[in-house]
Amino acid sequence: MHGVKGWVRNLPDGRVEAVFEGEEEAVKKLIEFCKRGPPGAWVKNLEVRWENYTGEFKDFEIRY
Repeated sequence: MHGVKGWVRNLPDGRVEAVFEGEEEAVKKLIEFCKRGPPGAWVKNLEVRWENYTGEFKDFEIRY
């Protein structure tokens, strides 16, 4: 969605880990969504680490 690529997964301890890659504004919008989460979610903390674009990802996936 919005041209963002990468992945997201739930961790056993309840945290969520994600890697996003794309246009800076699109990634920022996705980060803002993560601050709220989907309906019914409880977001306690959000840690963001910016890295250089690598072009590593071809799509976006949910990892299990």
